Amino acid sequence: MNYQQILEEIAAETADEAGRGQLATYIPELAKVPPDRFGIHLATLDGGQFAFGDAEIPFSIQSIVKVLAVAMAYGKLGERLWQRVGVEPSGTAFNSLVQLEYEKGIPRNPLINAGAIVIADVLLDLLDDPETEFIAFVRKMAADETISYNLQVAEGEKATGFRNAAMANLLKSFGNIRNDVNRVLDFYFLSCSIEMSCRQLAQSFLPFANHGQLPGTTEKVFTISQTKRLNALMQTCGFYDEAGEFTFKVGLPGKSGVGGGIAAVCPKQFAVAVWSPLLNPKGNSHRGMKALELLTTKTGFSVF
Repeated sequence: MNYQQILEEIAAETADEAGRGQLATYIPELAKVPPDRFGIHLATLDGGQFAFGDAEIPFSIQSIVKVLAVAMAYGKLGERLWQRVGVEPSGTAFNSLVQLEYEKGIPRNPLINAGAIVIADVLLDLLDDPETEFIAFVRKMAADETISYNLQVAEGEKATGFRNAAMANLLKSFGNIRNDVNRVLDFYFLSCSIEMSCRQLAQSFLPFANHGQLPGTTEKVFTISQTKRLNALMQTCGFYDEAGEFTFKVGLPGKSGVGGGIAAVCPKQFAVAVWSPLLNPKGNSHRGMKALELLTTKTGFSVF
């Protein structure tokens, strides 16, 4: 498979999509990102690395981090995790309060904001030094010690995160937040601020394509069963109320973020990350979605 040629074809065929969509202006730092950025990186399990465009420029991964957070929590807590958060698609916006109220404080899944806030609370209980231990876990997944938080992004999110604060307080009222609400929110905003390049992001998702094993090592970060379930969550819940559309058009487990990034995996084959900051009305990268649709069409690889 000539992945490099395929990536170059994808870039050319999606060039007309470059100006479509909107930046996530409600987060101050994201509003400053050049809207014409486009990068894609594909990493194969046998060590192949293929890239095009702005694949080495770090960007705010935002909600993509939710996959890494729930993976860490699941690896430590096991099946008890699902007592506090569900595994069903939401069918609503990522920051919906209505569903949370209706379902009495049990978020529909860990990849919407309410669910990720609960996961942040879980990690605060499980970790002695959550900020340090979580970034260490992300670096381990990506095999890259240079990955870090962006404090400016975190502060900007905190200053404008009124709806997330409302969710956290609603969760607290139902007894599904155990730590101080402000402490939970600070950790949640900080985790969403992590910056990674497409290369780093693709590398960090390779264990999900490799039965939970870090490529090139004998170390397993999750069991085969846990990996299967985490991939299932990405497949059904990774794109909020556009998860069905992504499954229909792309057919890979994946996760998007309002920073314009998307990470996806093809089990036993590769992990891929694409970045294009302009978002469609559902909050997913407009050009990124099209790029991944073309990738599975051209390679013939999907989970279906």
